Order: sequence, then C-alpha cells, then structure tokens
Amino acid sequence: MTNLARFIDHTLLKPEATAQQVEKLCQEAKTYGFASVCINPSDVKLATELMRGSAVKVCTVVGFPLGATLALVKVFEAEQAINNGATEIDMVINIGALKSGNVSLVEQDIATVVKTCHQHGAICKVIIETALLTDDEKIRVCQLAKQANADFVKTSTGFSTGGATVADVALMRRTVGTEMGVKASGGIKTLADAQAMLDAGASRLGTSAGVQIMQAEC
Repeated sequence: MTNLARFIDHTLLKPEATAQQVEKLCQEAKTYGFASVCINPSDVKLATELMRGSAVKVCTVVGFPLGATLALVKVFEAEQAINNGATEIDMVINIGALKSGNVSLVEQDIATVVKTCHQHGAICKVIIETALLTDDEKIRVCQLAKQANADFVKTSTGFSTGGATVADVALMRRTVGTEMGVKASGGIKTLADAQAMLDAGASRLGTSAGVQIMQAEC
C-alpha cells in the first residue's frame, strides 16, 4: 500500500447507503489500507464485524450533519457508536450557537463529547463546517477544540454549502499547531485535490473517492 492510503477516511455517509454498499466500502478499505471507514451510526456494528482483524479503524459521525442537537444527545450518540465498535467519532459543533456568539455553549458542546470519547478510548474529530464561518470564527472554534483536547479539527460535513479548501486547511493548521490533527473533508475528488490538502497541512482526508484517488496514484 502507498503512504497516501493511510491518510484517507474512506467515507459513505449518504442517507440512502445500503448494507451492500457498506460491505463494499469495507472491502475496499482493507484492500487499499485506508485509515478508516467513515459510515453512518446505524452501520457501525456491521462495519465493525467486517473490519475485525484489520488495521482499518471504524469511524462514525454524531450531531450530523447540522450540529444543532443538544450536547447530551451527542454524548449518547457517541457512547452508542463506541459500544457498537467505533473508535473514531466525528462530531459537528453547534454552528448556530457559534454564529450567535454563544461561545460557552460551543465550548461545553465540544468538551463534553471529547471527554466522553476519550473516556471510552476513542478519538474525537471536531467538524467546524468552514463554509458557514468567517475566518475569525474558524480560528475561535479551532482554539476551543484544542483547549478541549480534541484529536482533530475537521473542515466540513460534506452536506453544507461548500467543502474543504486549501486556505481553510492552512488556517486551521496555523491555529492548532503541529501536535493536533487537521482533517480535510468535502469535495476531495482527485489525486491533485488530496495532495493539495496534505500540502496545506491536513493529516487526514475524508473522501468518498478514495479508490479513484489511489488508482490515479498508481
């Protein structure tokens, strides 16, 4: 396997995703040696069974895709997903609270989910939905995620008005420094896209085009 594969979260988060598609995703992830499969919470148990014995992690999402659920609901989602075998949790911040200036709510939202993940031995990635934020808001929420000891900040859900950009990834990397992960997600379709995000400072790539990217690299 090439080094690029280890950066990729092989992703299937469509609402209409079938069990057969999840099985195919998991087989592809094992074949290419991707970092993880990223699937909907209801598919975690199936993915965990399929990935048993593999180095590929099982990742899922909470508060997805809007982020407006209560922190305790996100905690419950995370706990259930971890109980079903997930070891990586991508949580969406409360975007409306951030836009309203309610920083304390956002801080609590992030910190509560991160703490829960870490208590159960899972890593937590914080999705900030960059397309909806100003640069100042991006910086502030990245700082909050870092203060909460989150493992990654992540650009996008892939369901909003835009996805990852090189500028946003670079800004996030400058803000969190070198010790924290930055996940670029949303609109990464080609090998050139993937390389540009890594060059900008991404340490993980969320994409549904992992197979095509790997085939282009060969």
